[in-house]
Amino acid sequence: MPRLKRGSRGRHRRDAARERARHQAKASRSRRAQARHESEIAMTIINGSGDFRAALGSFATGVTIVTTRAADGKDVGMTANSFNSVSLDPPMVLWSIGKNALSQPAFATADHFAVHILASDQEELSNRFARRGEDKFAGLDLERGPGDIPLLGGCAARFKCRTAYRYEGGDHDIIVGEVLEFDHFEKKPLLFHRGKYSALAGVSGAEFADSSLGFLLARAQFAVFKDVRSELERLDISLDQYFALAALGAKSMSAQDIHRHGSFYDRSFGPADVEKLEERGLVEGETERLDADLKLTAAGRQTMVRLLAIGKDAEATLLAQFEPWEGQWLKSAMDRLASGMPEVPVD
Repeated sequence: MPRLKRGSRGRHRRDAARERARHQAKASRSRRAQARHESEIAMTIINGSGDFRAALGSFATGVTIVTTRAADGKDVGMTANSFNSVSLDPPMVLWSIGKNALSQPAFATADHFAVHILASDQEELSNRFARRGEDKFAGLDLERGPGDIPLLGGCAARFKCRTAYRYEGGDHDIIVGEVLEFDHFEKKPLLFHRGKYSALAGVSGAEFADSSLGFLLARAQFAVFKDVRSELERLDISLDQYFALAALGAKSMSAQDIHRHGSFYDRSFGPADVEKLEERGLVEGETERLDADLKLTAAGRQTMVRLLAIGKDAEATLLAQFEPWEGQWLKSAMDRLASGMPEVPVD
């Protein structure tokens, strides 16, 4: 093979360097274009409950990373699958963290945190934040949110929150956040299916006990609402009134509308319930008129959030006995069973 002359070798090295620079510049332009595209899609301020619901739709028993900034200025983050919505107006979400988690002290005192719903191509990032005892943020391009919290890029959705409430949940803490801003991108979420990650999850079938479906659903409902019932008894609030508080958490509604929607869920709401909730300082409005809108007071909203937090925590505890894909399939099946039921309308 003929040897290249010294000058020829130099030209080849320069040509190779220019080619690498050209590819790097092209990749950089591509990344900037993608970032511009995503920023156009992103909704970084709360702009109506419909946008917020669309962002929440990215999460379907998917994979999330929650981040915050510790008091000493260190960035902290962990994976979590206990994320749930609590209220649309104001927009609120909750998640839970074990008391033995290394990052628990940071989240126990943090004023702000961010929930990232991971995209289907972020399996490696999920694994990184699931491991203990390493610098999870090393080498990542971070943005900053409220309270200087770290924000990860490339997600399906992102919620920047102010810590509103914290509750004891046995061996874990329940953290409720008011969503200050959110980003929603046109990306498929990363799901967890049969012990593995996937972009779309499904199941081919399931076996059920030889028993009445109605009986099984009634038993399941009792299990889900057991902790909520105990708290309702302590507060002297009925299940019907709890349904009304949850409905009013979505939007202001009249007693007639609450009753109409409640009837599809075997719930009833009448003048006596309105009177009791008003006397307790939980609702306000023209309460003598059944067609006039009611709304939650500050005390009513706090009560509603606490009750929903207890309910969501009980749900997460029950689903923890299943594989993630089983819980996802169960919710999907229940949703199909109830597909003909109306939802509480939101603006």
